[in-house]
Amino acid sequence: MDAMKKNEHKKQKSSARRERAHNVPRRGRMASRLRTYFLTGLVIAAPVSITIYITWWFVDLFDTWIKPLVPQKYNPDTYLPFSLPGVGLIFALCGITLLGGLTANLFGRTILSFGEQMLDRMPIVRNVYKALKQIFETVLSQSQSSFKNVALIEYPRPGLYALVFVSTETSGEVVERAEHEEEGMYSVFLPTTPNPTSGFLLFVPRRDVRILEMSVEEAAKMIISAGLVTPKHDGEDTDESNGVPQFDQDAANQILSDHRKSA
Repeated sequence: MDAMKKNEHKKQKSSARRERAHNVPRRGRMASRLRTYFLTGLVIAAPVSITIYITWWFVDLFDTWIKPLVPQKYNPDTYLPFSLPGVGLIFALCGITLLGGLTANLFGRTILSFGEQMLDRMPIVRNVYKALKQIFETVLSQSQSSFKNVALIEYPRPGLYALVFVSTETSGEVVERAEHEEEGMYSVFLPTTPNPTSGFLLFVPRRDVRILEMSVEEAAKMIISAGLVTPKHDGEDTDESNGVPQFDQDAANQILSDHRKSA
């Protein structure tokens, strides 16, 4: 009788031990699944939330600046029991369009020329105005394209590579002083991470510039994400939405089966 009780007790202990061993991987899989769900939700919610916040901030900024300048009889807030967002932005767009239309004729160009002459007599203001005007004319000019290509250069030393945007072929005094007139040079912009709007202007010999197939938009995503988003190339099995390799369900099932066998 005692022997039977001992055997039954041993069986109960063995069964409890097996149940605990079986529950550990199950709890681990549940935690891993919850973590995956959380990260997936974060990937979806974060861009949407940030986009809505930036859009709302942009609209509110124009409302704060422009709405006080709008006459009361033209302001919808005067007739509505609530504040209507976007009114300042609409008036700003209309005002900028009207200003562009006025400066397109002779009268508008005359007034603009007179104003620029006045600004040209102010020592500090004229430098700021000319620099800003040149920047906006370059960025918004429809006759010129922005960056032509994306390329690799060895920077900051041989053996290390950096992504650059090719602006144009270098000409003038720079290429003459660099003594690369026959070979030619590229004017490239080396952006910083994660803010690609700042960086360095470099003049690189043509032989040291390796043109890539990726687009400017793909390179910008790669720079902003610090390399986490990699564009698809040569038929790689990647997810085009975020550049991450697609999930292999068969490989995951095999790993899970091996884990269960070892347990």
